[in-house]
Amino acid sequence: MCGIFAYKGNKTNGAEIVINGLKKLEYRGYDSWGVAYKCDNEVKIYKEVGKIGEFDFNRSKEKLGFDKKCTLAVGHSRWATHGGVTVANAHPHASQDKTIAIVHNGIIENYLELKENLVKKGYEFKSETDTEVIAQLIQEYKDLGLVEGIKKALSMLEGRYAILVISDSDDLLIAARRGSPLIVGAGKDEHFIASDIPAFLEYTRNVMYLDDNQMVIIDNKATFIDLETDREIKKRIVEIDWDTESAEKGEFPHFMIKEISEQKDTISRAINQDPEKIMEIVEEINNAFGTYLIGCGTAGKVCLAGSYLFARIAEKHVNTAFGSEFPSLQQFITDKSLIIAVSQSGETADTLEAIEVAKKKGAKVLSIINVEGSTMDRISDFSIHIKAGPEKAVASTKATTAQMAILTLLAYGCAGKLDEGKFLLLDAASNINDMLNPRYEAHLHKLAEKIKDFESMYVIGKGLNYPMALEAAIKLQEVSYIHAEGFAGGELKHGPIALISEGTPCIVLVGKDETENEIISNAMEIKSRGGYIIGVAPDNHELFDYWIKVPESGNASPIVNIIPIQILAYQLAVLRQNNPDMPRNLAKSVTVK
Repeated sequence: MCGIFAYKGNKTNGAEIVINGLKKLEYRGYDSWGVAYKCDNEVKIYKEVGKIGEFDFNRSKEKLGFDKKCTLAVGHSRWATHGGVTVANAHPHASQDKTIAIVHNGIIENYLELKENLVKKGYEFKSETDTEVIAQLIQEYKDLGLVEGIKKALSMLEGRYAILVISDSDDLLIAARRGSPLIVGAGKDEHFIASDIPAFLEYTRNVMYLDDNQMVIIDNKATFIDLETDREIKKRIVEIDWDTESAEKGEFPHFMIKEISEQKDTISRAINQDPEKIMEIVEEINNAFGTYLIGCGTAGKVCLAGSYLFARIAEKHVNTAFGSEFPSLQQFITDKSLIIAVSQSGETADTLEAIEVAKKKGAKVLSIINVEGSTMDRISDFSIHIKAGPEKAVASTKATTAQMAILTLLAYGCAGKLDEGKFLLLDAASNINDMLNPRYEAHLHKLAEKIKDFESMYVIGKGLNYPMALEAAIKLQEVSYIHAEGFAGGELKHGPIALISEGTPCIVLVGKDETENEIISNAMEIKSRGGYIIGVAPDNHELFDYWIKVPESGNASPIVNIIPIQILAYQLAVLRQNNPDMPRNLAKSVTVK
């Protein structure tokens, strides 16, 4: 959940390259940041509390020594897990003798035990972090040599990590991972290492992926080592088809609204898949004895929507569970089961653990992901790439609808109606193109002005739109910080209706299907108790206090209905002076448990 970036090469402004790269990763961590760089055979560290995006390199480079020749540097933007948000806890961390600097993403589960043993040996700690323990361990074993000392230290760690290490005695950049992502970018006479591709996209699109229990040692070339066998391994260079423009805001004030606007294109790209590959996966789903959709957060809501889509379209029972809860259900998994894992990043820790559990049981795994070459992509039996391009706002929007489009397509495929599903989704994409215009956004802005000062609101849905009621609540929570909850319309009378008071905003997601009359009746129950009814529906109803029109889209209704809520959440965030791209306490990729 932290941003990691490093540079080693022939450019002499390594510290500047790293700082600028960290700015592109700020969506991964943004409560503090720091950089370690080697110049004059000395490792120097600079770190601050706050957002790195607010740091002006040109004004500070001379004062901080960044103007000196530097061809080796590592940096980190932090999202705190161990210890408060302080300069002392910010990365990089140094060994006690100040010869080694390290940045780290992940959680070391046995760090207290290791720290206690190091204290007994005379080591002093300046931070509350688990990361500093790794730096001190490497110093403890550096008589073995830097590389062997790192290997020894890593062998003692329990938990997940992605680390970068530099020292004053070696002109090496060393990285290793277990459970947290690291990607090596290969340029001409230079290398980059990052937790996500946008950090180095302006320099190279050629990447090599570091897998679990692997190390890479970079001098003039990149040498990969399997830490379990201590043998060198060869890596294939993969060319990424993202471009720098797609990873930047351009004319938009925030990534979130840019990514919402891109949905006119991303849904069409998502369903532009090889029909033979889709039907191969459809056959796996139809032949599986027990299919499970798993995901976390928004992806978990997409999975729930998928279970409704398979039931409705293909008359097929598909189970669903959050990745974090899946291990508790493993007793049902066999070698005939199929796991469908959904993730934007392909690096979500709880979902990866769920996949590990399933594979130990012999189950096959299909991943629906955005990031090609991610850990989930590499460990799965099958993958479908949603092709949404970089998604940098913490709150997922375009990846969400692209994931739902893929699940809709698969459900139609299982029913033997693949072409029908594709035509439905293309029509929905066309309708979304018509929706995403300045007048529509102005209509939602007017609503945001009306409800921006409320501290609670509710969302109800039924059938296909029930999972989207849950997802709508997440979007409102994430960026506006308004307390929002989603409910199944029929569950109101079993408790939640007690929350309604005069003027309470309640969003009603309406599909033009057999659930329409019932959800309108549920909305009437809220209206009669003083609720302010916001209808998201193809048709206006007299009970709506505010109507948000959406096109009638059949089984694509969940995709269409969530988009105005995404826009509303964005506008509420801006009106409430929140940063919608970097909501408090959250990070884009949850790569720690």
